[in-house]
Amino acid sequence: MSSDKTPLTPQYSQQQPSYPPPQQYAYPPPSYPAPQQQQQQQQAPQREASYMSSSSSDHQAYDISAAPPSYASATASSDVYHSNDPDLQEWKGIAAFDDSIVRRGFIRKVYSILTLQLLVALGFIALFLFNSSVKHYVQRNQAMLITAIILTFVLILAMACVEKIRRQTPYNYIFLGLFTLAESYLLGVTASYYDVDAVLIAVGITAFVTFGLTLFAFQTKWDFTGYGGYLFGALLVLICFGFMCIFIRGEIVRIVYAALGALIFSMYLVYDTQLMLGGTHKLALSPEEWVFAALNLYLDIINLFLFILSLVGNRR
Repeated sequence: MSSDKTPLTPQYSQQQPSYPPPQQYAYPPPSYPAPQQQQQQQQAPQREASYMSSSSSDHQAYDISAAPPSYASATASSDVYHSNDPDLQEWKGIAAFDDSIVRRGFIRKVYSILTLQLLVALGFIALFLFNSSVKHYVQRNQAMLITAIILTFVLILAMACVEKIRRQTPYNYIFLGLFTLAESYLLGVTASYYDVDAVLIAVGITAFVTFGLTLFAFQTKWDFTGYGGYLFGALLVLICFGFMCIFIRGEIVRIVYAALGALIFSMYLVYDTQLMLGGTHKLALSPEEWVFAALNLYLDIINLFLFILSLVGNRR
């Protein structure tokens, strides 16, 4: 076999890849991400990369410590509202703005219904005061009075205890309308036993106090929504005092009872108004509870009127 013949297999030195000298690498050697990790880094939001230049070679290393946290890490926390992410802060502002719009619509609806209820009550009072035939008829007809009292208690318990009646249409309108008619009838019968001047004075004082307390509840920074338990306790004391007044009669007892009742329901008016307002207050009614909110304010104003009427007038 001649010596210049080409070998059938390449030499080992030809299969071995050529490596650059070790001194051409920067220390430590660079780490290249896997293809899947590299694709995720390209899709994620990137900040301005910081680069470090090596003095011993032209290789540059990427500083991954400057990469921002992803949105998943922010939403995984228990409270995303405390995140400093600008997009989350913008979302929080939009949600608060939408909630304020819903709350304003809820307040307008409650006061619209309350205005209609008060107008119906004033109509019954005016009818029973200025029409003598109607006045004498309702004063002699005790059956209608007892029916109105029972109907009032049944309707108010149904609306307070059954959520479906308060929230589902048309049950809420039907029950609220029937309650307004029954309560207005009772107001008209009660007002028919007083002089016209005393009733008009009581209406004027009630309107002035209601307007002033409503403005106070809207503007004050004091939160009265946490005092519901104390007000309920005061209401129980007032009820017990009312039963005592049946057996203990006297002008001073009547004045004290009426003044205490007017004070308690004045505080209830502020309390229920702030429950309706919501916002920064401790407790708030849901916007779906517009029937309950209108019912609370209506009862506060009606009871305030009755106690003021008992103060300024004498029942015949």
